[in-house]
Amino acid sequence: MSSISKNITVLGSGSWGTALAILLARNGHHVKLWGRNSEALLTMQSSRQNPRYLPDIEFPSHLNCETDFAKAVSDASEILIVLPSYAFRETCKQLQSTIAADVPVIWASKGFEAGSLKLLHQVVAEELGGQRHTAVVSGPTFAKEVAIGLPTAMTVASSSEKYASHLADWLHNESFRAYTSTDVIGVEVGGAVKNVMAIAAGIVDGLGLGANTRAALITRGLAEIQRLGLTLGAKAETFMGLAGLGDLVLTCTDNQSRNRRVGIALAQGKNLEAALAELGQVAEGVNAAKQVNELAKKHQVEMPIAEQVYAVLYENKSPKLALQELYSRAVKAETV
Repeated sequence: MSSISKNITVLGSGSWGTALAILLARNGHHVKLWGRNSEALLTMQSSRQNPRYLPDIEFPSHLNCETDFAKAVSDASEILIVLPSYAFRETCKQLQSTIAADVPVIWASKGFEAGSLKLLHQVVAEELGGQRHTAVVSGPTFAKEVAIGLPTAMTVASSSEKYASHLADWLHNESFRAYTSTDVIGVEVGGAVKNVMAIAAGIVDGLGLGANTRAALITRGLAEIQRLGLTLGAKAETFMGLAGLGDLVLTCTDNQSRNRRVGIALAQGKNLEAALAELGQVAEGVNAAKQVNELAKKHQVEMPIAEQVYAVLYENKSPKLALQELYSRAVKAETV
């Protein structure tokens, strides 16, 4: 645990943003939590918990909610963005006019930008310049387990090894371990594409196809993630770590995963709109499936699982037919 207290602003008051804010405040940092729903923030501040996403988990005394964006970021020594990828660029634009040029920006958001297909570090560089320290935090984590203090490990990636170590230090405590990396691309790709694979895993289990099928899906899903990552400039070893294999296994095998639950609902015959309404939260894999499909075509990367997930989500293909087509592909050598 860091002995130096920071003023940290967390942008995003959903389950994951709130969990990270709780973690940081428990570590002795002064944390401001901002979100787009002012009414919900006022309720959180008065009740000292997030009743919608993390009920009955009390806020530490160092954690306070702020409804005004400019006030939330005004005295921050570091900014942590934990918002859906579709809101990421607009948030960076807001920060550009409200924070100093030397304030570091970190994100725990996952996904590609719609339209441009850019990774989030590219969006940060375009909107906030390339001079400040930046980093991404990712890995196998469920918000509730972090918030209640169950043992957890994550990866902190930055182009600066020194800054990654700094971040790892202020995240670290007796139940939270942070590992460092300089492979920002790999960590981002792993975090984004695993959500697509989790929808596929949900479909497999929703259809009752058994543990063998799920294991095969995860293994070949990892191969697809690695193929795309290497094409985009990532390091192969990153995908064997927490932000690759670790995050993939977690989100494909536990029903706390929102993306997995979407897949289960689809396998049960619900349409996408009904599946998302039942979920009541953002499932990043739904949008990521579009971007991953476009990237695979653009770079001519073979990603048959991701392709079938896209077809189920956006082309009304039945989940059963999608799985049948995957298993009817020609026999080939097992390669990454």
